Amino acid sequence: MNKSIQPLAWYQAQLQEAEAHLQQLLQKRKRLGWVRLACLLIPALLCYLFLPQQPLGAVISIVAGIAVFLTIVYMDMDNDTLISFLQRRVHILHTELNALSNRYTDRETGATHQPAVHAYSNDMDLFGPSSLYQYINRCESEQGKALFAQRLLNPLGPDQIISTQQAVTELSQQPAWRQTLQNYGQSAAITVHTENRVNQWLATPNKHFTHAIWRMLLWLYPVIPLTFTALCIAEIITASQLVSILFLLIIITSAWLKPISVIHAYVSRINPEIDALQQQINHIEKQAWQAPALQEIQQLIQSSERKAAAELLQLKNILNRLDFRLNIMVIPLLNAFLLWDIRQTIALQQWKQRNKQVVASWYKAIAQTEVYSTLATLHFNQPEWVMPQLSQQHFTFQADELGHPLIPADKRVNNSCHVNGTGQIMLITGSNMAGKSTFLRSMGVNTILAMMGAPVCAKRFVMSHVHLVTSMRIADNLAENTSTFYAELKKLKEIIERVNQHEQVFVLLDEILRGTNSLDRHTGSKALIQQMIKEEAIAVVATHDVELAALEQPYPQAVHNYHFDVQVAGEELYFDYKLKRGVCQSMNASILMKKIGINIT
Repeated sequence: MNKSIQPLAWYQAQLQEAEAHLQQLLQKRKRLGWVRLACLLIPALLCYLFLPQQPLGAVISIVAGIAVFLTIVYMDMDNDTLISFLQRRVHILHTELNALSNRYTDRETGATHQPAVHAYSNDMDLFGPSSLYQYINRCESEQGKALFAQRLLNPLGPDQIISTQQAVTELSQQPAWRQTLQNYGQSAAITVHTENRVNQWLATPNKHFTHAIWRMLLWLYPVIPLTFTALCIAEIITASQLVSILFLLIIITSAWLKPISVIHAYVSRINPEIDALQQQINHIEKQAWQAPALQEIQQLIQSSERKAAAELLQLKNILNRLDFRLNIMVIPLLNAFLLWDIRQTIALQQWKQRNKQVVASWYKAIAQTEVYSTLATLHFNQPEWVMPQLSQQHFTFQADELGHPLIPADKRVNNSCHVNGTGQIMLITGSNMAGKSTFLRSMGVNTILAMMGAPVCAKRFVMSHVHLVTSMRIADNLAENTSTFYAELKKLKEIIERVNQHEQVFVLLDEILRGTNSLDRHTGSKALIQQMIKEEAIAVVATHDVELAALEQPYPQAVHNYHFDVQVAGEELYFDYKLKRGVCQSMNASILMKKIGINIT
């Protein structure tokens, strides 16, 4: 990443510029409002002055006033579009500045993506309040959010990790481009419901106006009303006769209103999202990328003869023209003169026939780009974090200055940790609140980030491709009549099965078998560690059971003792949260119990 771009300074400068530009546009809106009012009052005044002596001047005043008024209306609409864009931009910049200050809990939690059963999701706080999803996600479409959640839950393959890292690194150097993509996404968030609606429409065979004669009729039919209009102008027929003829044509064209109404009702609701999709696709198409993964996305949306953005713009225009039918004053004449509804319906069906095989890839392209952009924003916001290196050797975990991503930098205590080879058990003892669980989660969360191609909270990080499995936070289930102890046994059973099958898993265990007596707990924990050594598994085990540290003697090449300790001064406790070699010699439970009023002699 270009370290010369500092996120805080960049966001502040962009926010200042955006807010200044927004104020200019708001002032312009006021001026245009006064001009619009003048365009109504001045022609009315001139018309009053010219009539009845100079009727031509009155007509010119009215026509000129209407022309200027419509021009101002279009200018005002364009100005309002820019205002909305800048308002969203200001909001995005404020959001990023808040994120840099670790204020992100007002964002979407992603709780709907939390699976009921998963190898590590609940233990690693992937979803919910103050979660990894809430901290990182910048996707706006439902498809992008779902894909990002899947990336958190399922590691990519080694090649996909490398290609994602390349895409994220390149995108991280384009903060303005990323925020524009996000801005377009916020204008009308693309939903799965709309995608399904579009897919159903694309899969529905065209039933109306499919015969070639209809396309011929579109060219020939306007001759009829235009001819009669010309005859009326030439005074060959009277105005009342022309009105009667047009009324008859309106009745005839109304015969096809019902099938067209069904089609319009089905597709009309997708227009705002089609607009957002078109803007995002166009934004992706125009950029020249070097990363293969980003180039593949561009190829995905350029699979048809015409570019996807051009096709979507045409669809948007067709839908806008079809919406004219909502104007009951205009549409009868448009149908009478041009077969307007039929013309737009045929255009819509032709568009469907031409693009029905490629539309799904457009939604996929948006989702993939949003995920890359999300991770690139993380990379940009955290310039001190590093991109992991993938090791071909199983097993390697080498982390220098590893920290938990969700702990603010000014409060975070980093630790270095190296685990190499299979059949390795890192046994961590320590007192309460000394940092064991946080360290395990630091290892786990950064492993998840590494396996999805994201930067990690460390100064150096080298790791093998693995599947993370954990048992840290166990809860009972009253609905299933499952106790905490049985729930943990179920979790451990899944881990043991994967270990016995020699899957390439990385196991994190925190206070295993906590729901039974101390003797069974020690016996079971010891047996589990021995079994993992035998099956050449890799695990980090945090425990209060100091006696487990004795396993280092019979297994000196496999069991490695580490600890977090506490310094005691009188009845006060001081933690440094630093990982150290050896076995913990200081415990703090008795001091904590005294503090809450338990008399310990």
